[in-house]
Amino acid sequence: MDTSWASLKVKLIPPITRTLQDFKFKSMTPVQAACIPMLLSHKDVVAEAVTGSGKTLAFLIPVLQILERREQKLKKHEIGALVVSPTRELATQIHEVLQGFLKHLPDRTSMLAVGGSYPSEDVDRFKANGAHILIGTPGRLEDLLGRQIADCGSFADGVRALEVLILDEADRLLDMGFHSTISTIIAYLPKQRRTGLFSATQTSDVVTLVRAGLRNPVQVKVKEKDATGDERTPKSLMNFYMECEPDKKFATLLAVLREKRSEKCMVFFPTCACVEYFTIILKETLKNMKILSLHGRMKDKRFKIFDEFRSLASGVLLCTDVMCRGVDIPRVDWVIQFDPPSSATAFVHRCGRTARIGNEGNAIVMLLPSETDYVEFIQINQKVTLRRLRPPAEVPDLLAKMRRMQLKDRNVMDKANRAFVSFIKSYAKHECSLILSVKELNFGHAATSFGLLRMPKMPELKDTTVPDFTPVEVDFNAIPYKDKQREQSRQRKMQEYEQTGEWPGMKPRKRKTEAWSEQKDKKRRKQRKKELKEMRAKNRFTAEEQDEVNEDFRLLKKLQKGKINSSAFDKHFGLDDD
Repeated sequence: MDTSWASLKVKLIPPITRTLQDFKFKSMTPVQAACIPMLLSHKDVVAEAVTGSGKTLAFLIPVLQILERREQKLKKHEIGALVVSPTRELATQIHEVLQGFLKHLPDRTSMLAVGGSYPSEDVDRFKANGAHILIGTPGRLEDLLGRQIADCGSFADGVRALEVLILDEADRLLDMGFHSTISTIIAYLPKQRRTGLFSATQTSDVVTLVRAGLRNPVQVKVKEKDATGDERTPKSLMNFYMECEPDKKFATLLAVLREKRSEKCMVFFPTCACVEYFTIILKETLKNMKILSLHGRMKDKRFKIFDEFRSLASGVLLCTDVMCRGVDIPRVDWVIQFDPPSSATAFVHRCGRTARIGNEGNAIVMLLPSETDYVEFIQINQKVTLRRLRPPAEVPDLLAKMRRMQLKDRNVMDKANRAFVSFIKSYAKHECSLILSVKELNFGHAATSFGLLRMPKMPELKDTTVPDFTPVEVDFNAIPYKDKQREQSRQRKMQEYEQTGEWPGMKPRKRKTEAWSEQKDKKRRKQRKKELKEMRAKNRFTAEEQDEVNEDFRLLKKLQKGKINSSAFDKHFGLDDD
C-alpha cells in the first residue's frame, strides 16, 4: 500500500508539504492515512489507534488544509478550529507541533489556553492577536467561552465561524468529570462542523458519541501491520511484570533503576505524596543520576520540569497519571509502574510513553505476590500480554537509610507518612478491587517498604495490631525540621501547647457530654422507634392497633419537631416507670 503523502486523493497545500519535509516525515502512519482523507471529505471521525501512532498530525493536517481552502477567509477574531485536550502538557505539545506548520503559514494565528495563568491574560492575547486555531484544556475553554471582550465581541462570537472540533484523548475527555464541561463547550459551537475524536482507547457507547456532538461518525480502528488479536500497545513495546517482595518493593525499584542508569526512565506512582517522598529518597540514594518529579499539584514548575526531562539523554522522571496521556517525550527507554494504575485504560496510556512512532521500548509493572492475577486481568481487559521479568539479584536493604533520613529531618518523616496514607487510600479505591484488595494487603510489609518509623493513625488501622512491622523506639517530638525557621515555629507551638493544652491554629474539639440516664433514655426511644417502623413495614397490626400506632407516630414527629418534650413522650410509652 502506498503511504506517501502524494498518494492522498486531496493534494496538500505547499506550506503543509514543506513542513512535512522539515520534520522529515516521508510517509504517513496508518492512522494518518485513514483519518486525513475522512476529515477532508466532510465526515466526522472516531479514531482508535495504539498510543504513539501519530494521531496529532492526523488531525492537525486536515485542520490547516480546511482553513486554508475556506472560501471566506477568517477574520482576526474568528476561530476556525478548536482542539480540546485533557491536560496542559498534551495541549502544550500539540501547540508546539502546530507552530512548525505555522512557520510556513504566517497569516494563520493560534493560541494556547490552559491553566497556570490568569484567564484575563488569555483574553488580552486573543484581543491583540486573535486565534484562528484555539487549543486548550476543558476548564479554561469553558471559562473563556463565557467571557465578554470589549471591542471584539467574545470567544463565543468567534466560534460561530468554527469549521472543525477535535477532542484529543477523547475517552478521558468524556469521563464522568468532563461530561458537563464538554457539553457546555459544544453548546457554543455551530452544528454544521466537522468533528474528530482521537484516542488510544475508545468507548463504543453510542450515547457518549451523541453527547460529543457527532452525527453518523465514521469509526476508524487502526491496527499495526502483522498485529494479531486486538493489541492496544505497539508491537515494538515489550511489556513485563515483576513480582516483588512486599517489604522490599521500593528497594527493588531502586535496584532496577541502578541497572538502567544510562537509560531514560519514567516511574509512575499512584499519588502526588508518593512522588514527593520517593523523589527525596532517590535523590539521596542515586546521586549519580538525574532525578526529576512531576505531578498534578505542581503549578509553575510543571512545564519547566517537563521540558528538562524531554531534553535529557538519560535520567528518571517520577510522576503521576498527569503524564500518562498523549505527551511525546523523545527516547524513553523504560516505563515502570510502581503499582497497577487505578483503571485498566490508564495502564495502556502509561506504557505508551515509550515505543512511540515505531521506536522500541519497554514497560514494567511491579506486583506483589497477592496481585499476580492482574497479569490475566490486563490480558483479558486490555489485550496486553505481560511477560515475567525477574527482579535484580541484589536488592539493597534500604530500611535503615530511609529511617535515618527521617530522623534527621522531620519534613521527610511527614512526607513518608503522607505518602503511605495516600497509597493506602488509593489502593482501597482501585478499580480492580477483587485482585488488589486492601483486606489482603499486608500493612506491616507495606510500611516497611516505605521505611516508616511508626504506623500513622488512620481509620484502616483503628483497633487493630499490625504484624510484620517493627517501629523505631524514639522520642518523636525530638525529631527536628532541617529548615531552621520551620523548626523554630514548631518549638514555639510546642511550648504553647504545654502551657494551654491546645495546639496553636487548631480549633479545640468540643465534646458533648450527656448524663448517663439521658443516654439510656435516648437509646430506649431510638429502639422503640425502630420497632414501630419494622412492624409498620411488615403490616403486623390488627385493625384495632392501627389507630394506636398512628398516634405513636404522631407523637414521634412532635418530639422530633420539639412540640413536646421527652418527658411527655416517655410517659406515653411507659418508659418513665423503669
